[in-house]
Amino acid sequence: MEHENHKEDDISLEKISSAIRSFGKDRRNLIPILQMIQQELAYIPPGAIELVALHLVIGACEVYGVATFYNQFRFNPPGKHAIKVCLGTACHVKGGEIILENFERKLGIRGGETTPDREFSIDRVACVGCCALAPVALVGENVQGHMAPSKVEGLILGFKIEKEKQEREKGQHES
Repeated sequence: MEHENHKEDDISLEKISSAIRSFGKDRRNLIPILQMIQQELAYIPPGAIELVALHLVIGACEVYGVATFYNQFRFNPPGKHAIKVCLGTACHVKGGEIILENFERKLGIRGGETTPDREFSIDRVACVGCCALAPVALVGENVQGHMAPSKVEGLILGFKIEKEKQEREKGQHES
């Protein structure tokens, strides 16, 4: 599966390389180019940073420095199941950090990272606007309110069971 992801990444970088050429070589285009890449790929891979640096004739470390300054940019691909744990005031007070730690421990990744199989990613968010349901996590577009450590395990297990079921069905159709 990892090989498939690398192939997808190469195709995406070719597409991005072509799109970058529509921007002028002026440094003021750096952020608009990064925003375009983020919009197209949902993250900024290392290869894209190199492409931007070459296009604008600046160092890759400068591109990376600017990109890391803004928290709108992510550097890992989002998972198929993107998990956002709210750490706003209400969620923080009601144990949002504990929920985040449970997701991190269960998935073996930290906030801002993606599992190697790209099934799951975890991000911290400031507020999702559902304070009465604190602590809250967004799983994809679904709000999960009144989160508890046992709910974390149940959510992850549910996705894994669904994936196994789909793989079994796929295997039966191929036979």
